[in-house]
Amino acid sequence: MLHSRNKHQERYDMEALMKVSPELKPFVFINQYGSQTIDFANPAAVKLLNKAILKAFYKIDYWDIPLHYLCPPIPGRADYLHYTADLLAEANNGQIPTGKDIKILDVGVGANCVYPIIGHAEYGWRFVGSEVDKTAMKSAQNIVITNQNLKNNVDVRLQNRPDQILEGIIRMQELFDLVICNPPFHASAEEASASSIRKQQNLTGKKVQNASLNFGGQSRELWCDGGELKFIWQMIQESKVFAKNCLWFSSLVSKKDNLKSLYKALDKTDVTNYHIIEMSHGQKISRILVWTYFSEEERKTWAKARFGNK
Repeated sequence: MLHSRNKHQERYDMEALMKVSPELKPFVFINQYGSQTIDFANPAAVKLLNKAILKAFYKIDYWDIPLHYLCPPIPGRADYLHYTADLLAEANNGQIPTGKDIKILDVGVGANCVYPIIGHAEYGWRFVGSEVDKTAMKSAQNIVITNQNLKNNVDVRLQNRPDQILEGIIRMQELFDLVICNPPFHASAEEASASSIRKQQNLTGKKVQNASLNFGGQSRELWCDGGELKFIWQMIQESKVFAKNCLWFSSLVSKKDNLKSLYKALDKTDVTNYHIIEMSHGQKISRILVWTYFSEEERKTWAKARFGNK
Protein backbone atom coordinates (compact mmCIF):
# COMPACT_ATOMS: atom_id res chain seq x y z
CA MET A 1 0.00 0.00 0.00
CA LEU A 2 1.39 3.35 -1.03
CA HIS A 3 1.75 6.31 1.32
CA SER A 4 -1.57 8.08 1.93
CA ARG A 5 -0.32 11.26 0.20
CA ASN A 6 0.95 9.39 -2.84
CA LYS A 7 -0.98 10.53 -5.94
CA HIS A 8 -0.69 7.11 -7.58
CA GLN A 9 -3.02 5.02 -5.40
CA GLU A 10 -5.27 4.03 -8.29
CA ARG A 11 -4.58 2.36 -11.62
CA TYR A 12 -3.21 4.72 -14.22
CA ASP A 13 -5.94 6.64 -16.03
CA MET A 14 -4.62 6.00 -19.54
CA GLU A 15 -7.23 8.23 -21.18
CA ALA A 16 -6.10 11.19 -19.08
CA LEU A 17 -2.42 10.39 -19.65
CA MET A 18 -2.89 10.10 -23.41
CA LYS A 19 -4.66 13.44 -23.38
CA VAL A 20 -1.66 15.25 -21.88
CA SER A 21 0.86 13.17 -23.84
CA PRO A 22 -0.64 11.96 -27.17
CA GLU A 23 2.55 10.11 -28.19
CA LEU A 24 1.69 7.50 -25.54
CA LYS A 25 -1.45 6.46 -27.42
CA PRO A 26 0.11 3.94 -29.87
CA PHE A 27 1.51 1.98 -26.91
CA VAL A 28 -1.80 1.63 -25.03
CA PHE A 29 -3.91 -1.48 -25.53
CA ILE A 30 -6.77 -3.37 -23.85
CA ASN A 31 -5.55 -6.33 -21.82
CA GLN A 32 -7.35 -9.63 -21.11
CA TYR A 33 -9.14 -8.04 -18.16
CA GLY A 34 -10.61 -5.27 -20.30
CA SER A 35 -8.32 -2.57 -18.88
CA GLN A 36 -6.13 -0.11 -20.73
CA THR A 37 -2.43 -0.70 -20.15
CA ILE A 38 0.99 -0.73 -21.82
CA ASP A 39 3.63 -3.40 -22.33
CA PHE A 40 5.86 -2.80 -19.31
CA ALA A 41 8.58 -4.89 -20.98
CA ASN A 42 8.83 -2.26 -23.74
CA PRO A 43 11.34 0.47 -22.74
CA ALA A 44 9.82 3.00 -25.18
CA ALA A 45 6.35 2.50 -23.70
CA VAL A 46 7.60 2.82 -20.12
CA LYS A 47 9.50 6.00 -20.96
CA LEU A 48 6.45 7.62 -22.54
CA LEU A 49 4.28 6.54 -19.61
CA ASN A 50 6.69 8.27 -17.22
CA LYS A 51 6.72 11.35 -19.39
CA ALA A 52 2.92 11.51 -19.29
CA ILE A 53 2.80 10.91 -15.51
CA LEU A 54 5.32 13.67 -14.81
CA LYS A 55 3.38 16.09 -17.00
CA ALA A 56 -0.05 15.20 -15.60
CA PHE A 57 0.83 15.05 -11.92
CA TYR A 58 3.95 17.19 -11.50
CA LYS A 59 3.59 19.88 -14.20
CA ILE A 60 6.72 18.88 -16.10
CA ASP A 61 6.39 20.06 -19.69
CA TYR A 62 9.71 18.66 -20.87
CA TRP A 63 11.22 15.35 -19.76
CA ASP A 64 13.56 13.05 -21.62
CA ILE A 65 16.45 10.73 -20.84
CA PRO A 66 19.26 9.36 -23.03
CA LEU A 67 18.94 5.87 -24.46
CA HIS A 68 19.51 3.07 -21.93
CA TYR A 69 19.47 5.34 -18.87
CA LEU A 70 17.34 4.50 -15.84
CA CYS A 71 13.61 5.16 -16.23
CA PRO A 72 12.30 4.79 -12.68
CA PRO A 73 8.81 3.78 -11.52
CA ILE A 74 7.29 7.03 -10.29
CA PRO A 75 5.02 5.77 -7.44
CA GLY A 76 7.91 4.23 -5.49
CA ARG A 77 10.05 7.34 -5.87
CA ALA A 78 7.18 9.48 -4.60
CA ASP A 79 6.75 7.20 -1.60
CA TYR A 80 10.38 7.72 -0.52
CA LEU A 81 9.82 11.48 -0.42
CA HIS A 82 6.48 11.29 1.38
CA TYR A 83 7.85 9.05 4.12
CA THR A 84 10.92 11.22 4.63
CA ALA A 85 8.68 14.30 4.70
CA ASP A 86 6.99 12.66 7.69
CA LEU A 87 10.44 12.14 9.21
CA LEU A 88 11.19 15.88 8.95
CA ALA A 89 7.80 16.66 10.47
CA GLU A 90 8.65 14.79 13.67
CA ALA A 91 10.79 17.66 15.00
CA ASN A 92 8.40 20.28 13.65
CA ASN A 93 5.29 19.70 15.79
CA GLY A 94 4.08 17.15 13.27
CA GLN A 95 3.96 19.72 10.46
CA ILE A 96 5.75 18.88 7.21
CA PRO A 97 8.21 21.68 6.42
CA THR A 98 7.65 23.13 2.96
CA GLY A 99 9.16 25.75 0.69
CA LYS A 100 12.53 26.76 -0.69
CA ASP A 101 14.17 27.01 2.71
CA ILE A 102 14.11 23.21 2.93
CA LYS A 103 17.17 21.82 1.20
CA ILE A 104 17.57 18.20 0.10
CA LEU A 105 20.65 16.42 -1.28
CA ASP A 106 19.86 13.68 -3.79
CA VAL A 107 22.91 11.41 -4.08
CA GLY A 108 22.96 10.12 -7.66
CA VAL A 109 20.22 12.28 -9.14
CA GLY A 110 20.39 10.36 -12.42
CA ALA A 111 19.55 11.43 -15.94
CA ASN A 112 15.84 11.36 -14.99
CA CYS A 113 15.99 13.93 -12.14
CA VAL A 114 12.86 12.33 -10.70
CA TYR A 115 13.33 12.96 -6.97
CA PRO A 116 13.82 16.74 -7.36
CA ILE A 117 10.84 16.89 -9.74
CA ILE A 118 8.51 15.18 -7.26
CA GLY A 119 9.95 16.79 -4.13
CA HIS A 120 9.68 20.32 -5.48
CA ALA A 121 6.17 19.78 -6.89
CA GLU A 122 4.83 18.22 -3.68
CA TYR A 123 6.60 20.27 -1.03
CA GLY A 124 8.34 23.19 -2.72
CA TRP A 125 11.72 21.88 -1.54
CA ARG A 126 15.02 22.97 -3.09
CA PHE A 127 17.41 20.25 -4.25
CA VAL A 128 21.06 19.60 -4.93
CA GLY A 129 21.61 16.51 -7.06
CA SER A 130 25.01 14.85 -7.30
CA GLU A 131 26.08 12.77 -10.27
CA VAL A 132 29.27 10.95 -11.34
CA ASP A 133 28.14 10.37 -14.93
CA LYS A 134 28.57 13.44 -17.15
CA THR A 135 25.88 12.35 -19.62
CA ALA A 136 23.39 11.82 -16.80
CA MET A 137 24.35 15.16 -15.26
CA LYS A 138 23.77 17.00 -18.56
CA SER A 139 20.41 15.28 -18.99
CA ALA A 140 19.29 16.28 -15.48
CA GLN A 141 20.50 19.85 -16.04
CA ASN A 142 18.57 19.99 -19.30
CA ILE A 143 15.38 18.91 -17.54
CA VAL A 144 15.92 21.61 -14.91
CA ILE A 145 16.60 24.51 -17.28
CA THR A 146 13.75 23.51 -19.63
CA ASN A 147 11.09 23.52 -16.92
CA GLN A 148 10.43 26.95 -15.43
CA ASN A 149 9.22 25.51 -12.12
CA LEU A 150 12.57 23.74 -11.59
CA LYS A 151 14.84 26.67 -12.48
CA ASN A 152 16.69 28.06 -9.45
CA ASN A 153 15.31 25.17 -7.39
CA VAL A 154 17.59 22.34 -8.47
CA ASP A 155 21.40 22.48 -8.60
CA VAL A 156 23.06 19.50 -10.32
CA ARG A 157 26.70 18.98 -9.31
CA LEU A 158 29.28 16.67 -10.85
CA GLN A 159 31.10 14.34 -8.47
CA ASN A 160 34.62 14.51 -9.88
CA ARG A 161 35.81 11.70 -7.60
CA PRO A 162 33.83 8.51 -8.34
CA ASP A 163 35.34 6.95 -5.22
CA GLN A 164 33.60 9.56 -3.05
CA ILE A 165 29.92 10.05 -2.27
CA LEU A 166 29.33 13.07 -0.02
CA GLU A 167 32.81 14.54 0.03
CA GLY A 168 33.33 16.89 -2.90
CA ILE A 169 29.59 17.62 -3.08
CA ILE A 170 28.62 19.11 0.29
CA ARG A 171 30.29 22.50 0.62
CA MET A 172 31.76 24.02 3.74
CA GLN A 173 29.04 25.43 6.02
CA GLU A 174 26.31 24.15 3.65
CA LEU A 175 23.26 22.76 5.44
CA PHE A 176 20.88 20.04 4.26
CA ASP A 177 17.69 19.00 6.00
CA LEU A 178 17.75 15.59 4.37
CA VAL A 179 20.04 13.43 2.26
CA ILE A 180 18.36 10.83 0.04
CA CYS A 181 19.98 8.06 -1.98
CA ASN A 182 18.96 5.26 -4.31
CA PRO A 183 22.26 3.32 -4.40
CA PRO A 184 23.44 0.91 -7.09
CA PHE A 185 21.89 -2.34 -5.92
CA HIS A 186 24.14 -4.90 -7.58
CA ALA A 187 27.77 -5.91 -6.97
CA SER A 188 28.65 -6.72 -10.59
CA ALA A 189 27.50 -6.36 -14.18
CA GLU A 190 26.67 -10.09 -14.23
CA GLU A 191 24.44 -9.77 -11.17
CA ALA A 192 22.65 -6.76 -12.68
CA SER A 193 22.13 -8.61 -15.96
CA ALA A 194 20.73 -11.71 -14.22
CA SER A 195 18.30 -9.53 -12.24
CA SER A 196 17.18 -7.80 -15.43
CA ILE A 197 16.58 -11.13 -17.16
CA ARG A 198 14.39 -12.26 -14.25
CA LYS A 199 12.36 -9.04 -14.47
CA GLN A 200 11.90 -9.47 -18.22
CA GLN A 201 10.76 -13.07 -17.78
CA ASN A 202 8.30 -12.06 -15.05
CA LEU A 203 6.86 -9.31 -17.24
CA THR A 204 6.62 -11.34 -20.45
CA GLY A 205 6.14 -14.87 -19.12
CA LYS A 206 8.72 -15.96 -21.68
CA LYS A 207 12.27 -17.26 -21.43
CA VAL A 208 14.77 -14.41 -21.97
CA GLN A 209 18.40 -14.91 -22.99
CA ASN A 210 19.63 -11.33 -23.01
CA ALA A 211 18.50 -8.54 -20.72
CA SER A 212 16.71 -5.60 -22.30
CA LEU A 213 15.97 -3.42 -19.31
CA ASN A 214 12.42 -2.14 -19.31
CA PHE A 215 13.52 0.57 -16.88
CA GLY A 216 16.94 1.04 -18.51
CA GLY A 217 20.07 1.75 -16.52
CA GLN A 218 23.75 2.39 -17.09
CA SER A 219 26.46 0.50 -15.22
CA ARG A 220 26.93 3.15 -12.51
CA GLU A 221 23.19 3.29 -11.91
CA LEU A 222 22.81 -0.46 -11.49
CA TRP A 223 25.99 -1.82 -9.94
CA CYS A 224 29.21 -0.93 -8.16
CA ASP A 225 32.01 -2.88 -6.56
CA GLY A 226 30.55 -4.39 -3.41
CA GLY A 227 26.98 -3.47 -4.36
CA GLU A 228 24.63 -1.48 -2.18
CA LEU A 229 26.15 -2.79 1.06
CA LYS A 230 29.56 -1.31 0.35
CA PHE A 231 28.05 1.87 -1.09
CA ILE A 232 25.85 2.60 1.93
CA TRP A 233 28.64 1.56 4.32
CA GLN A 234 30.88 4.17 2.68
CA MET A 235 28.09 6.74 2.81
CA ILE A 236 27.82 6.12 6.56
CA GLN A 237 31.57 6.63 6.99
CA GLU A 238 31.53 9.87 5.00
CA SER A 239 28.45 11.10 6.84
CA LYS A 240 30.58 11.43 10.00
CA VAL A 241 32.46 14.29 8.35
CA PHE A 242 29.18 16.13 7.71
CA ALA A 243 27.46 15.19 10.98
CA LYS A 244 26.42 18.78 11.67
CA ASN A 245 25.75 19.74 8.05
CA CYS A 246 22.80 17.39 7.59
CA LEU A 247 19.84 16.77 9.86
CA TRP A 248 18.96 13.34 8.48
CA PHE A 249 20.85 10.98 6.16
CA SER A 250 18.94 8.24 4.37
CA SER A 251 19.26 5.52 1.75
CA LEU A 252 17.10 2.88 0.19
CA VAL A 253 18.14 -0.66 1.13
CA SER A 254 16.86 -3.32 -1.24
CA LYS A 255 18.32 -6.38 0.49
CA LYS A 256 17.13 -7.09 4.02
CA ASP A 257 20.22 -9.21 4.64
CA ASN A 258 22.38 -6.07 4.39
CA LEU A 259 20.76 -4.41 7.39
CA LYS A 260 22.74 -6.28 10.06
CA SER A 261 26.08 -5.08 8.64
CA LEU A 262 24.78 -1.53 8.20
CA TYR A 263 23.52 -1.45 11.79
CA LYS A 264 26.99 -2.49 12.94
CA ALA A 265 28.53 0.33 10.92
CA LEU A 266 26.13 2.84 12.48
CA ASP A 267 26.78 1.49 15.98
CA LYS A 268 30.44 2.41 15.53
CA THR A 269 29.61 6.05 14.75
CA ASP A 270 28.26 8.87 16.92
CA VAL A 271 24.73 8.70 15.51
CA THR A 272 22.01 9.43 18.04
CA ASN A 273 19.23 7.67 16.15
CA TYR A 274 18.85 5.26 13.28
CA HIS A 275 15.92 3.17 12.15
CA ILE A 276 14.16 1.65 9.17
CA ILE A 277 11.11 3.08 7.44
CA GLU A 278 9.26 0.34 5.57
CA MET A 279 7.36 1.03 2.37
CA SER A 280 4.90 -1.46 0.93
CA HIS A 281 4.26 -1.64 -2.82
CA GLY A 282 1.90 -4.53 -3.34
CA GLN A 283 3.76 -7.59 -2.09
CA LYS A 284 7.13 -5.87 -2.37
CA ILE A 285 8.64 -4.29 0.74
CA SER A 286 11.14 -1.47 0.32
CA ARG A 287 13.22 -0.03 3.14
CA ILE A 288 14.64 3.38 3.90
CA LEU A 289 17.53 3.43 6.36
CA VAL A 290 17.68 6.80 8.15
CA TRP A 291 20.25 8.13 10.63
CA THR A 292 21.10 11.38 12.38
CA TYR A 293 23.84 12.79 14.62
CA PHE A 294 21.46 15.22 16.33
CA SER A 295 19.72 14.52 19.62
CA GLU A 296 15.95 14.93 19.82
CA GLU A 297 16.32 18.38 21.38
CA GLU A 298 18.90 19.41 18.77
CA ARG A 299 16.53 18.27 16.03
CA LYS A 300 13.82 20.50 17.47
CA THR A 301 16.27 23.41 17.60
CA TRP A 302 17.20 22.78 13.96
CA ALA A 303 13.53 22.70 13.00
CA LYS A 304 12.81 25.94 14.85
CA ALA A 305 15.69 27.69 13.08
CA ARG A 306 15.11 26.32 9.57
CA PHE A 307 11.47 25.25 9.39
CA GLY A 308 10.01 28.05 11.47
CA ASN A 309 7.73 25.44 13.10
CA LYS A 310 5.13 26.21 10.47
